[in-house]
Amino acid sequence: MDRKRSAAAAGQAWHIYRETLEPDAPGFWERFRAVPRMLKSVLRGQYKGMSFGTLGLLALGLVYIISPIDAIPDVIPVVGIADDTGLALWLATVLVKSAGDFVTWERSGRPTVIVGEPVD
Repeated sequence: MDRKRSAAAAGQAWHIYRETLEPDAPGFWERFRAVPRMLKSVLRGQYKGMSFGTLGLLALGLVYIISPIDAIPDVIPVVGIADDTGLALWLATVLVKSAGDFVTWERSGRPTVIVGEPVD
């Protein structure tokens, strides 16, 4: 990962952390506890704020981190662990941001979107 991408990833993580500290925003632990509910709602089709594609990428990222097979072997000092760390940071960032959106959706009464033309 080059310096620009590293800086962008760190900046995005910092932005989401600051978002958890805002007065009306869901806090970090509330978001953390909401992740299982969010995943269930996505799989049941109740929550449309996260696509199945994003959910699939999160699952693949988790498998990559857990898997002993890496694109860059962990025996190479620093660089071998950096790819796993970067991916873990991305996973955490996406989950925290998405969980915050989910909690906001829950707080607003779980509105649903009806596809079709508006009726006057």
